[in-house]
Amino acid sequence: MSGAALGLEIVFVFFLALFLLHRYGDFKKQHRLVIIATLLAWYLCFLIVFILPLDVSTTIYNRCKLAVNSSPAESNGSYVTLAPSKQKCFKPWSYIPDGIMPIFWRVVYWTSQFLTWILLPFMQSYARSGGFSITGKIKTALIENAIYYGTYLLIFGAFLIYVAVNPNFNLQWNQLQTIGIAAANTWGLFLLVLLLGYGLVEIPRSHWNGAKRGYLLMKTYFKAAKLMTEKADAEENLEDIMEEVRKVSESIKYNHPLRKCVDTILKKCPTEYQERMGRNMDDYEDFDERQNSYPSEKSLAKLHKQVIYSVQRHRRTQVQWQILLEQAFYLEDVAKNESSATRQFVHTFHSQEPENKIIQYFYTPTVEWYWECLLRPWFYRVLAVVLATFSVIVVWSECTFFSTKPVLSLFAVFIQLAEKTYNYIYIEMACFLTIFFLSICVYSTVFRIRVFNYYYLASHHQTDAYSLLFSGMLFCRLTPPLCLNFLGLTHMDSTISHKNTQPTAYTSIMGSMRVLSFVADGFYIYYPMLVVILCIATYFSLGTRCLNLLGFQQFMGDSEMTSDLIDEGKELIRREKRKRQRQEEGENRRREWKERYGNRDDSTRSRAVHTDQKESSFSETNANRSLSKYTRSNGRTERDRIELLQDAEPLDFNADSINDDPLESDSGR
Repeated sequence: MSGAALGLEIVFVFFLALFLLHRYGDFKKQHRLVIIATLLAWYLCFLIVFILPLDVSTTIYNRCKLAVNSSPAESNGSYVTLAPSKQKCFKPWSYIPDGIMPIFWRVVYWTSQFLTWILLPFMQSYARSGGFSITGKIKTALIENAIYYGTYLLIFGAFLIYVAVNPNFNLQWNQLQTIGIAAANTWGLFLLVLLLGYGLVEIPRSHWNGAKRGYLLMKTYFKAAKLMTEKADAEENLEDIMEEVRKVSESIKYNHPLRKCVDTILKKCPTEYQERMGRNMDDYEDFDERQNSYPSEKSLAKLHKQVIYSVQRHRRTQVQWQILLEQAFYLEDVAKNESSATRQFVHTFHSQEPENKIIQYFYTPTVEWYWECLLRPWFYRVLAVVLATFSVIVVWSECTFFSTKPVLSLFAVFIQLAEKTYNYIYIEMACFLTIFFLSICVYSTVFRIRVFNYYYLASHHQTDAYSLLFSGMLFCRLTPPLCLNFLGLTHMDSTISHKNTQPTAYTSIMGSMRVLSFVADGFYIYYPMLVVILCIATYFSLGTRCLNLLGFQQFMGDSEMTSDLIDEGKELIRREKRKRQRQEEGENRRREWKERYGNRDDSTRSRAVHTDQKESSFSETNANRSLSKYTRSNGRTERDRIELLQDAEPLDFNADSINDDPLESDSGR
């Protein structure tokens, strides 16, 4: 099994990252480089989280071997036996051979840092650029990132000059590397505590509120009112942008040098707008720059950028509106079925997507009723209690992990108890659950956060390229300090435990933080205590109240604005429900009419077509006879007339469009 666990987790994490990226990104429409870069960033960050418990168990076994080798011992198969105390150091099932983990961590860490500090910021500017060529997009991206990269180079250059001038400093390359890692981790830890403080409270509270049907329905009405406003704004913005595109398309003719740029913009527009505007190819007038003022290529690039953004936003709001409608209809069905005497779940509307037959076989209406109306609320309450317990343990450990005598961090107590018995399965499970819960608290906040319309991770393939790349940057900057914080909570970091023991392979890659003592002994230890203040602020919804005062409507039960938006959303949902009911009733009537009278209409139409064919054949025969009668007398004039008829362009005749019944023709129109 040596190295097998590492290989299995590498494959599993890849498919996990691919699944999440497929849920938020769009593989068909987005650029391949954007998909590959985001997938690589997510994959490396998830990989660090999943592989770190294996590093901990391997390190504990290596410490045991060092303790055994320092005493008289005898080897026995897969374990080493200590002579005086007969202590056994069992090799863990997931043991990774020496030399693999340092290389693995070095490749993963530096690749993620290259992505987050160099490649992904450049690709963000490249993706948002409105240039019409690769060279133009690269030029725009370099100009936008010049200040970004120049700031870091200026800080690094000033630091190098200070070190070179000051004779008290004699830093080597490894120490400079450690200082750079410490600077990156300090920035990440600053953001990590903010996101962690929010997630530790909001995740248990959201699951507890998930058991309240009335709460979820009211919040859905609130979201519907806000989303309708955003949807109307997106439609209005798209109309304005399309009007500008129409004016540009009419002003720049087919033979203008910038016409290719206009065609590129038109391809990004929705289909109905493309058909409405056309390409203006019927005007063959030559352009004259002295008589007319034409837009420049720079202004067209700006318009191109606006078109991409407005079309993406409009499509996202349309999809989100349909998803929110389905969610609201389902919650209303749950509220109605709670008092059902038959204990069978009845849907108001049938699902528009075909359901899996296996799911239909097991997930019957009776099973659905018991799950939705009885079991699911209790399951969410129990899960919320478990998550709240984990949150309390994390907050306590964050405030006390610096204490080594006595050990107050609960995670360190659990790991040390398991280390005495060398129960590697328990060690790996405890480490995995701890770091997995910390990752969920941090990463879920990244998925929930929204910075106006510039950064927003929307599910169902509605996330734009800029937001995907920005999420990859955040993950790569947050994961290394998250892992260091986890190692500090479990006292596996020698900087925290103050023990001269073998460090983990991950810590050895980070280097000794003793180079910057004020960071190792100050910031890394005392700054995480601020998570208590952030948890208290999140519990009392101070951030939500501040945003509400600033004019950003947030869901608050004791606010009049929230009540008004709930009423507005309820009316919108009721209106959409009536509209869908009328559509289904109309489809049912048409289906019943077709089932009753479809065969009769087909037979009537076939007889009418047969009669028309007979009449047309009889008329053609008479016409041929009259034509042969007068052909000799007409001579050359008649032949010229026939040639003109043959040269004429035939009409586009469609027999299905001809209908003898005027009532049917009116209904068709």
